Amino acid sequence: MSEGIRLNKYLSEAGICSRRQADKLIENGEIIIDGMPADLGTRVFEDSKVFYKGKLVGERKRTVIYAYNKPIGQVCTAKDADKDSMFGKVEFPVKVNYVGRLDKDSSGLLLLTNDGDLSNSIQKARNNHEKEYLVRVNRDIDEDFIEKMSNGVPILDTVTKKCKVEKTGTRTFRIVLTQGLNRQIRRMCDYCGFRVVNLKRVRVMNIKLGDLRPGAFRELTPNEEAKLRSMISDGQNS
Repeated sequence: MSEGIRLNKYLSEAGICSRRQADKLIENGEIIIDGMPADLGTRVFEDSKVFYKGKLVGERKRTVIYAYNKPIGQVCTAKDADKDSMFGKVEFPVKVNYVGRLDKDSSGLLLLTNDGDLSNSIQKARNNHEKEYLVRVNRDIDEDFIEKMSNGVPILDTVTKKCKVEKTGTRTFRIVLTQGLNRQIRRMCDYCGFRVVNLKRVRVMNIKLGDLRPGAFRELTPNEEAKLRSMISDGQNS
């Protein structure tokens, strides 16, 4: 690091936030380096001391991405006061943040990482990254329901994007979304007169839940991570 690295990249790789968010923190004077408020374009060297909220930002950690099977009942929040916070139920080897959310009543695949830029890129709606869910509802599904869900329904002052919906049983279906509106699937089903009984996310882009047991996590394989980053790069360049 003889030439140093840009401060926003340093903060991102330290798991503080994305580069774009880091620029805002720097502009707001919230980042102190070697005793002085940092400027945009400031570079970090081996002997630099970087502080955020009065705490020293440690050496850059190895970037990790975990796949976690969130059980029903756990909440996606970092607030210690919430007794149901997922971070109070499982201890990860490295400090990570979740990529997108699953609501308390939903289960399944959740990605967690200390790479702020990666997290930000996955969550950007314009990148159209796929998320796949298995859903059970409270009454029998017909073709009209499948067609309505596939073509988009009006919720939250917008109309959902067209998506892939496949009937898998009398009251079950598979849905692949490329957007992440708040409680989207539940709201879509409500609009169509159905109530979600069970909702599980089984895939995010190329990462599959597989046989990972509830409450367990694993680090992505090198091949999975390489493919994930390639898909993100392709989406940003399209």
